[in-house]
Amino acid sequence: MALHRPNPPPSRNGVGASCVVLPAGPWLTMHEGLVARFPGVPAAVWLQRLQDADVVDDHGQTIAPDARYEAGLRLYYFRALAAEPHIPFEATILWQDEHLLVVDKPHFLPVVPSGKYLQETVLIRLKNALGIDALSPIHRIDRDTAGLVLFSKQAASRGAYQELFRTRQVDKSYECIAPWNPDLPWPVTRQSRIVPAAHFMQQTEVDGVPNALTHITPIEVLGPLARYALKPVTGQRHQLRVHMAALGLPIVNDGIYPTLTPEGSADYSQPLQLLAKTIAFTDPIDGTRRVFESAQKLRGLAAVS
Repeated sequence: MALHRPNPPPSRNGVGASCVVLPAGPWLTMHEGLVARFPGVPAAVWLQRLQDADVVDDHGQTIAPDARYEAGLRLYYFRALAAEPHIPFEATILWQDEHLLVVDKPHFLPVVPSGKYLQETVLIRLKNALGIDALSPIHRIDRDTAGLVLFSKQAASRGAYQELFRTRQVDKSYECIAPWNPDLPWPVTRQSRIVPAAHFMQQTEVDGVPNALTHITPIEVLGPLARYALKPVTGQRHQLRVHMAALGLPIVNDGIYPTLTPEGSADYSQPLQLLAKTIAFTDPIDGTRRVFESAQKLRGLAAVS
């Protein structure tokens, strides 16, 4: 028997459909089941999506709110945000060929849709501007971090580039501005085990087998601050921010480490002083050595210069 292939609907305004396979449960209608499956989404939102024909099955058939609940059915739905905050910064395309797109991302702009950001993301802006629906990030950096991000332009070659990251064949370097401590044994290699913290926004170090490794070297010292080169060997979430904070050197303007500050309107005058500076690898398609460098500069030392 041939395996069933998922058949998602076309993107809308650059945004691909989200997918859910309905679990078994006691619900009588699709509306009831979706509300139970996604307790963080108000029932009124699901009702509006269903009434607007924004929920379809694998055959493209729209789902009515009172349709009979059917466990195992694959549904596709489109997220929409009533009031998405505009981010007044643009990513810059540094280089592209038929397979890859290399982007220099500004601070504050998310790479992909998440939470309160949908259209105001690098991915969706690029999809809409370039008309490349297959565009997909090969790796990601935090919304607060600026610098290099690689995107795949076609599904056929995407796996080859993803494999480079999985097998650590990509040489990445970052720069940051943080407090200076001359008493540490420079250069420092920080190795620890990083896991999710109690708050979903944070990660934390715990005892156990290390899963995160970063090489940290001072580049420039000026008064109480320094500019550091960071070379992560692994890719744990928030790894560089966690490792710098654990050394007692939290990155300038970090609103998550070591202390989580209340979420509010972004202060565009105080960007996190962390930059994905360079990325290098051997192209798996043609064997060419690729080296890219961000054109952005950190500003954290300007205040003491």
